[in-house]
Amino acid sequence: MDIGVLTVPLGGQSLDDALAYLHGIGVDAVELGCGGHPGDTHLPREEYLDDDEAQNHLFNLLDEYELRISALATHNNPLHPDDEKAERADTELREAIELADQLDVNAVTTFSGLPAGSPNDETPNWVTAPWPGEHAEAHRYQWEEVAIPYWQDLAEHAADHGVNVAIEMHPNMLVYEPSGMLRLREETNERIGANFDPSHLYWQGIDVTDAIRFLGEHDAIHHFHAKDTKVYDANARYKGVLDTVPYDEEANRSWLFRSVGYGHGEDHWKDVVSTLRMVGYDGALSIEHEDSLTSSNEGLEKAVAMLQRAVFRDQPGEAYWTE
Repeated sequence: MDIGVLTVPLGGQSLDDALAYLHGIGVDAVELGCGGHPGDTHLPREEYLDDDEAQNHLFNLLDEYELRISALATHNNPLHPDDEKAERADTELREAIELADQLDVNAVTTFSGLPAGSPNDETPNWVTAPWPGEHAEAHRYQWEEVAIPYWQDLAEHAADHGVNVAIEMHPNMLVYEPSGMLRLREETNERIGANFDPSHLYWQGIDVTDAIRFLGEHDAIHHFHAKDTKVYDANARYKGVLDTVPYDEEANRSWLFRSVGYGHGEDHWKDVVSTLRMVGYDGALSIEHEDSLTSSNEGLEKAVAMLQRAVFRDQPGEAYWTE
C-alpha cells in the first residue's frame, strides 16, 4: 500500500513545491483536485485535458519526486435541483474521468450528489427517516427517478474510459453509508464503488472494519481516504451526533475531523490496514487533512509518520507454517 495525500491543504504552494514537500516527508502518491469543492489549484482540468505538453510536464514532475497519482478529485452535486449547478458538476465529473484516462489514473473521487425531495423542490433534501410518509416517497423519488438514471449513464461513461468512480459516503449526500453505496453499485456497473472515507462513518456509529469487509466482499472499494474522527461524548451525550454547529466552534461540537491517530489509536489503524489487505485493497491511503486543531503541515506529518508504521510495503509471503 502507498501513503498518499489529497493536496488541497497545500493549495497555497505551487504544484512543484507541494510535490517536493510531500516527497520529503515520505509520501508515495498524491490525489489532485481538478474541480468542485476540492478546487483545481494543482490540476486545472482545462489546462491539462487533451494537452500533451502540459501532461508531459506533470509526468516529469511526478517522476522527479518519485510520486504517482492515486486519483483525481472533483466533489460536487450532479443531482442538484438547480440545473445550472447540476450541469456544472456533471461537466466537472465527466471531464475528470476523461483526464484520468489520459493520465493513466484509474480512479476519480467524488460524491453521489443529492437531489431535491420532489420535482418541485429547489433545495437538496437529505432524508434520514421513512416517516412521516412523504419522506419515504421523497427518498424513493431521489433514488428511482433521479439518481439511478443519472448514475447508470455516468457509469457507462466511466466504463468507456476505463476509469473507476470512487464515491465518498458523506452526510448530506444520497449515498452516506455502505448499504447505499452497494445499492448504487448494483444499479450501475463495477466502475462505481467507494472512496472509503472512515471519518464520516465513525460518528454514525458504523464499525469501520466491518464496513470494509462488507464492501470488500463485493470488490467495491476503489480508493481510500485516511482521515479520522473523534466523537466528544461530553457533547454527544446530550445532543447526539447530528451536529449543525460550525466546524470551527470545536468545543461545542459532538465530533470533529481529526488527523489520523487523534480520533482512534495506532492499534485501530493497523487493524484498518490489515482488514483492507484481507479484502484485497492494495492502493493508496490518501490522507485528507481537515483537522482544525492543528496546522496542515503538522497534521499531515503526524499522519504520515503513523501510517508508515501501519502500512505493509511487501506482498505476503508463503504461509509455510500451514504445510
